[in-house]
Amino acid sequence: MGHALCICSRGTVTIDHKRYLFIHKLGEGGFSFVDLVEGLHDGQFSALKRTLCHEQQDREEAQREAAMHRLFHHPNILHLVAYCLRERGTKHEAWLLLPFFKRGTLWNEIEKLKDKGNFLTEEQIIQLLLGICRGLEAIHTKGYAHRDLKPTNILLGDEGQPVLMDLGSMNQACIHVEGSRQALALQDWAAQRCTISYRAPELFSVQSHCVIDERTDVWSLGCVLYAMMFGEGPYDMVFQKGDSVALAVQNQLSIPQSPRHSSALRQLLTSMMTVDPQQRPHIPLLLSQLEVLQPSARDGHTTHI
Repeated sequence: MGHALCICSRGTVTIDHKRYLFIHKLGEGGFSFVDLVEGLHDGQFSALKRTLCHEQQDREEAQREAAMHRLFHHPNILHLVAYCLRERGTKHEAWLLLPFFKRGTLWNEIEKLKDKGNFLTEEQIIQLLLGICRGLEAIHTKGYAHRDLKPTNILLGDEGQPVLMDLGSMNQACIHVEGSRQALALQDWAAQRCTISYRAPELFSVQSHCVIDERTDVWSLGCVLYAMMFGEGPYDMVFQKGDSVALAVQNQLSIPQSPRHSSALRQLLTSMMTVDPQQRPHIPLLLSQLEVLQPSARDGHTTHI
């Protein structure tokens, strides 16, 4: 980890002894910037994520994110092409070279459909859920939780397969909270690292003696499912209006009626959005339920997104 990076000529960089040409900026947020680059050795496009590290803790977090990526070799989890740390005066920049997905994110797809007055079909939703759940299952099996699952953190491959990205908020799946100081520290961490409108209820007000487990991801998955069904997250408007998401998530979610959705899909959503985390299902149970629902199990065809 941490191979040297140098600027070889204007508009190109070298990472792991390979040269990449800058094409254009893809996006930015906080202290991170994402650029589209092309490998001069193979013509393949990649996304270069550059994060400004102000202090040692920032560098450690960037290295940890790279390490999280390297834990997995799974079709539904974004793999890391290369990682390095670059000096910028007294500061550093962490560079993560990642595969480029031209279709963008699940949120891009939801918005594109919504602009035309359309929504994902139930068959498409089930296929997407299966892929997302398989990625989460791989993360949970290794003893971690994603902690920031949302439509903008799910990429879509050429065939519409979902790929989980942004592993920077991942931490151990099972956290035993023992005391008010630890509870407050975890609550503050969640406020910084877990997107508010997709954050599980138990992370808004962490109890002094409790266990926080990977089912925070199941709540977030429920919010993602709701967004696929209705074109926006269940608490997006609450947040946008300036109302309290922390209060809103303490009440059982009311799901709008729609002829587009089966009762089985609605029941699945209800189970994910259970306020009490101990009553929320684990991913393997959801996977077994989805496998029964998927169209290919019933009529032998595959649905593409």
